[in-house]
Amino acid sequence: MPKSRDLFLGPWRAVLVLGVTQILAWGALFYPPVLTVPLIAAEHGWSASFAMGGFSLALLVAALVSPRVGRLIDRHGGHRVMPVGSLVAALGLIALVHADSPAAYLAVWVLIGVAAAASLYDPAFATLGRIFGPGARAPITALTLAGGFASTVSWPVTHLLIQAVGWRGAYLVYACLLAFVAAPLHGFALPRWRAGPDAQSDAFLHPSSLPSKGWSFILVATAFAAYAFVPSGLSAHLLAIFGRSGIDPATVVAIGALFGPAQVAARICELAFARRVHPLLVARFAVGMLLAAFALVALIGLSVPVAVAFMVMFGMANGLLTIARGTVPLALFGAAGYGALIGRIAGPFLVMQAIAPLALAVVAERASDPAVLTVVAALALVALGSFAMLQRPQM
Repeated sequence: MPKSRDLFLGPWRAVLVLGVTQILAWGALFYPPVLTVPLIAAEHGWSASFAMGGFSLALLVAALVSPRVGRLIDRHGGHRVMPVGSLVAALGLIALVHADSPAAYLAVWVLIGVAAAASLYDPAFATLGRIFGPGARAPITALTLAGGFASTVSWPVTHLLIQAVGWRGAYLVYACLLAFVAAPLHGFALPRWRAGPDAQSDAFLHPSSLPSKGWSFILVATAFAAYAFVPSGLSAHLLAIFGRSGIDPATVVAIGALFGPAQVAARICELAFARRVHPLLVARFAVGMLLAAFALVALIGLSVPVAVAFMVMFGMANGLLTIARGTVPLALFGAAGYGALIGRIAGPFLVMQAIAPLALAVVAERASDPAVLTVVAALALVALGSFAMLQRPQM
């Protein structure tokens, strides 16, 4: 862990800077739509599915752009790429306020998708990989601790802003934060340097690395893409499933609030106790815990205690797998070209993230809530199988 001086003058300053900007980026781009999109749809007379489709379009665009963003960060650094992402995001949110036609609305979400590809976790991980090289695991874990609070901050703040100034005013406030806080922090406070070949390596790294193409890369990309379906789909449908099982609305909301603290608790445990455990083992454990949560629901059925246990296990698994998105590729493939590698993995991840809510809505409408949980569990099983087939580099 860093000395206090390094937090401000050394490379660890990047973790402080990105910790702030990740909360702002996730809080402005990713979490508000669940509260703002219904209002946008109602005001313009659009269907809810069309309005939310704009957000899904943004994720698909981000999937296409992410590999290019990763290569740019490898070449030029996050201090040059991420400020552009923040400024484009601010422009996109301002444009969203004024988008009154369906075509303009979708075009704005395309712009926001480009901004998301240069603003959220993947470019932040790529930036840390460029700065710390093989020793980036602890900085990545520390960064996700800050990011874990984004939903905890964003949803209440967005709700208050909507009540005070409406959804348009809320997005204008977020645009100002991105333009006048996030962009300057990225541009002027992120460290400029790149880790050299003698950079300190984490204990789990071997001298040799797997090739970043071929079967091993396919397994990694498949594992994270399959897993991406899980949190995206469950975040859109899980609380409704709990409600339809007979749990009262107030209790459902209280259960949902456990997700964020469970994520953060798991990340603290990883940082404190699992620093010398290979990230691949952490990823396998996390998906195994998630599958155990699905098995608990299948064997006992939904009740308040089971729903609480499921939410805590789901939150802990997601907290660990968010770290694994940054650390597993680093451990298996090495630090060379890490930004481009993260971007290539982000592409299918974001595609699955985009289609999951709509796909599960169709399953829920045409089948049942148990069928929804079965589909999600099946994708988690694919992720576990892919992680299980991966082999570590040979000494």
